[in-house]
Amino acid sequence: MPERTTRERIAETLRERACSGSALAAEFDVPRSVVYDHLNHVAQSLPDGEQFLVAPPTCRDCGFDDFDEPVNVPSRCPSCKGESVEEPQFVIESA
Repeated sequence: MPERTTRERIAETLRERACSGSALAAEFDVPRSVVYDHLNHVAQSLPDGEQFLVAPPTCRDCGFDDFDEPVNVPSRCPSCKGESVEEPQFVIESA
């Protein structure tokens, strides 16, 4: 049986549980920036009946969660300028 690609393994993991980009990077031993490239591709290539869900990044200091690009890790909060921003969480669910 051929080995699955990193994208296939990431998608399989997200079908089982929600994960952050950092958690996926550590699990699959790839840089976080590469994980985000894979996540964008996975989100666009899901079969009918599945949806890619994102719990957006959230500022731990003020609670702001209306970031422009949820599939990204902002370095600071645009509201309070704090640097304590929780990573977004990703999951694949059946529609």
